[in-house]
Amino acid sequence: QVQLVESGGGLVQAGGSLRLSCAASGRTFIRSAVGWFRQAPGREREFVATINWRGDTYYADSVKGRFTSSLANTDDTVYLQMNSLKPEDTAVYYCAARFNPIISALDTDYNYWGQGTQVTVSS
Repeated sequence: QVQLVESGGGLVQAGGSLRLSCAASGRTFIRSAVGWFRQAPGREREFVATINWRGDTYYADSVKGRFTSSLANTDDTVYLQMNSLKPEDTAVYYCAARFNPIISALDTDYNYWGQGTQVTVSS
């Protein structure tokens, strides 16, 4: 059974950085794609970034140039490096996995989800 565990959220001032981690148990991310999504209070869940095991990536326009996703050499952890954070980045961030290497921005394409981690950016 696959489980995803996220960590790295917290409180940071605007302009600061955080790195989120998404660790898989039960298997690695080989031949898989991982998506990052976020949900702010009162808003729908939105796509942030996606990466596959080959390193292909795709980012939402709102985070392009500020956020970077990468895969650990062990192939069992994906990171989301978030720089130049803004108050509008405040949300619960989720990672999700699909055992299909094609990257996707659609949350319905992902089968496994983490529990979420809170990111709060103060102004």
